Amino acid sequence: MKPRVIALAVLLSVFAVGLSAAEPIRLHPGNPHYFLWRGQPTVLITSAEHYGALLNLDFDYAKYLDTLARDGLNLTRVFSGAYCEDPTAFKITNNTLAPLPGKLIAPWARSDAPGYANGGNKFDLTKWDAAYFQRLKALVAQASRRGIVVEFTLFCPFYREEMWLRSPMNAANNVNGVGTVARGEVYTLDRHGGLLAVQEAMVRKIVSELRDADNVMWEVCNEPYTGKPRLVAPEWEQHMAAVVAEAERSLGPGHWPHLITQNIANGKQRIENPPPAVSVFNFHYANPPQTVAMNYALNKPIGDNETGFKGTADAHYRMEAWEFLLAGGALFNHLDYSFTAGHEDGTFAYPEKTPGGGNAGLRRQIRVLAEFMRSFDFTRMHPDPSVVKTGVPDKGRVQALTEPGRQYAIYLKGNPLRAVAIALPAARYQVEWIDVQSGEISARRAMHHAGGDASFEPPFGAEEVALRIRSVAAQQ
Repeated sequence: MKPRVIALAVLLSVFAVGLSAAEPIRLHPGNPHYFLWRGQPTVLITSAEHYGALLNLDFDYAKYLDTLARDGLNLTRVFSGAYCEDPTAFKITNNTLAPLPGKLIAPWARSDAPGYANGGNKFDLTKWDAAYFQRLKALVAQASRRGIVVEFTLFCPFYREEMWLRSPMNAANNVNGVGTVARGEVYTLDRHGGLLAVQEAMVRKIVSELRDADNVMWEVCNEPYTGKPRLVAPEWEQHMAAVVAEAERSLGPGHWPHLITQNIANGKQRIENPPPAVSVFNFHYANPPQTVAMNYALNKPIGDNETGFKGTADAHYRMEAWEFLLAGGALFNHLDYSFTAGHEDGTFAYPEKTPGGGNAGLRRQIRVLAEFMRSFDFTRMHPDPSVVKTGVPDKGRVQALTEPGRQYAIYLKGNPLRAVAIALPAARYQVEWIDVQSGEISARRAMHHAGGDASFEPPFGAEEVALRIRSVAAQQ
């Protein structure tokens, strides 16, 4: 190829990337259970830090994002700074959401008046902190360059009084005389002590600042269902989702709106009357992944965007990831406590009392899942574990994504695993057993199947394994 032709090809390639980057991550038009990003079908899979990368000035987010990219992961979840935690919260050692004194950065500027509860001056809720927005845009831009999507969480309920006492929205921490309310009244439409206008303004400002980012999704509130009575009024959450949508529309013609996500429940829940502004529905601790089937008819991505409270070992979280994605989920975020300030490479050795796990080894295992998913044309597949007829023990696990006659992604767990019978139409198939921890192909064979149930023998001694079956025609 001549140099001039090569130069033109490079220029066209760069131009094409620029065009794709102008449109944020969105629902896949062919299968809205999944995402489309930069022209590629996408599932979001990660093992990410405890949400303080932006608001904690001691946290080196560039080093952290480098680690995620190196580990082959493509998602992080970030809290805005309207909420933070105290160092004893949830027994998390070196919690990134609990900045040291003087190390919290929030959307609002500090005033000249001393007295913020965790060091430094109080906040002025009528003024923006330029340094915050510079850090915000830099973090999102660096994530974008590394192929990482940012789920940006705007608000969070105040689970304990210690958390509300540290919020800039608490009247004791600002000079504006707003926020003289109990922590259960912060997120209401009628008892908010002047905070609603502050919250709306913050949303509009952040949406405007990140208007050109192609790698952002908005989550209005983390765990809004918390508390009895609830700490977040449902009508407030719906109102704020509408504010986000209106703020996106106000950016004018030619602006591509970002997706809005909603955190529905811990575990499972059937979604009734979903808000029209919301495109992605997230759950926490969603194992077994029954909530995917319960809400699959919505034709929207379903996510498991927080894990934990199953010990510090890898096995459960690896299983949770495989089960959720192969049940038809589109987003998985393991909450990884090995990321802290000073250990942004994910090497912190947390104590056993930590309410979750995470380490470099588990991230490698989650990468195996990410690569397994990308080996399929998954937007053509749908969950159907019924194709596995026999071979899984009573207390075993099985999940399957299928495109009948063309491709099958199957996860099996049991002790012991025996030969499995799988219903397949007549075709020539390539069959591969995948070690879910190493990603290695344990066994491979080609077969010509006449139709009906086909028997497959798992690798000797396997208790947890993935099976990839693709027709020869599907690979041509």
